[in-house]
Amino acid sequence: MRIHILGTRGFPSSYGGFETLLRHLAPDLVRRGHEVTVFDREPVQRGNGRVRTIDGVRVYSSLGLSGTTSSTLSHGLTSSLITARERPHVALVMNVANGFFLPALRARQVPVVLNVDGIEWERDKWSPLGKRVFRAAAAATARWADSLIADSEAIGERWISEFDRDSEFVPYGGDVPGGAPGPERVCQLGLTPGGYALIVARLVPENNVSTMLDAAKRTGAPVVVVGSAGGSELEQRIRAQHNPPRVHALGHVSDQELLSALWAHCGVYLHGHSVGGTNPALVQAMGLGAPVLALDTVYNREVLACDDMLVPLQPEVIARRAVELLGSPRRREEAVRWGHKRVAEVYNWDAVCEGYEVVLRKAARTDED
Repeated sequence: MRIHILGTRGFPSSYGGFETLLRHLAPDLVRRGHEVTVFDREPVQRGNGRVRTIDGVRVYSSLGLSGTTSSTLSHGLTSSLITARERPHVALVMNVANGFFLPALRARQVPVVLNVDGIEWERDKWSPLGKRVFRAAAAATARWADSLIADSEAIGERWISEFDRDSEFVPYGGDVPGGAPGPERVCQLGLTPGGYALIVARLVPENNVSTMLDAAKRTGAPVVVVGSAGGSELEQRIRAQHNPPRVHALGHVSDQELLSALWAHCGVYLHGHSVGGTNPALVQAMGLGAPVLALDTVYNREVLACDDMLVPLQPEVIARRAVELLGSPRRREEAVRWGHKRVAEVYNWDAVCEGYEVVLRKAARTDED
């Protein structure tokens, strides 16, 4: 098949869940014999064309405006128009924000498989206008997409109830056990393996970073916070608490080896995400061997399938449970084994990539006109 993938920042990229997915999916599809084009948002350097090849993947730099919302919509429009012109067998579109552009693909008989991601119109980070735009884009997606992919069964149920649209469940993936780096990078930060609490999240209200940090500080253990949010008030408050060795506010960490080491050697990983489907950070943490305590939501409950790893949004309860993990190697090992089991059985990348190929094949145009 000739496959176009639209709606991400590009390939290869280490920033964001969709981009991590593409790092695994795009080369896997190439290895399976498909021709894959991924659109990215990189500015074209003087003397270079818009198209280049990386690891067998055709990477096409689309035109677009800078800025968070304008970037997503403008690059989505131009990449959709290019895809309509080139008429691949199928387009994989990420994010319902691109639902507005699906009629252009439909007009050119390009089948669309769209990953709906989370319930964007309920995220606190968006303004009321932004929420209305996402809700309208979701309605357009429900009308025009040929097939939908939901990375969470609970998300799929929302699309049935709100838009009367079925979806295919293909979860997000995590690295398999055994691939975690050693503790050297952690030690360089002055941290003791197994002796610190870790928070990894974009610093937006629905991820409850302030509550998780409050709980972590109550444990008496060092705390590491990884995440940013474009200089928001919350980010400034978190950065103001940077005071090693007590609190390490690292901001955005693009060094994947360091981030993996922090997950692999933490004493407890506190996951406060409250919206969305299968969260990439949670699955990555499980695969890398982090003992997890996650906010008790329908999405986190689906991923973890373990009451002992779920907590209410109450700092004192979270702190008490975190202290229990930090003080008990046996409990940490039990949590690690369970996380590895869930990733191996449900959230492994081989199964995820195969699931995408199956859905793409079912939707693909087979004529060569």
